[in-house]
Amino acid sequence: MAIIVQTKELAQTIVASVVAGVGVTLVFSIAIWGAARFVDLNRSQRPVAAGAAAALGAVALAVTLATGVVGIVVMTSK
Repeated sequence: MAIIVQTKELAQTIVASVVAGVGVTLVFSIAIWGAARFVDLNRSQRPVAAGAAAALGAVALAVTLATGVVGIVVMTSK
């Protein structure tokens, strides 16, 4: 009897895409939050906290871009 659908691989693909979609969205939202907090804290004359928020936003943005690059590399290598 032939196997029409390989359920194990299908389940792995579904779980990986849900985790990646939610993860990238969460990390990008942290980048947006860091940028917004930077602006607010900078206006409130709190440079140390503003710098920390900017650093968090920059790291989150870098992680978001890195996940995009990794995704492209994985897609082109298979």
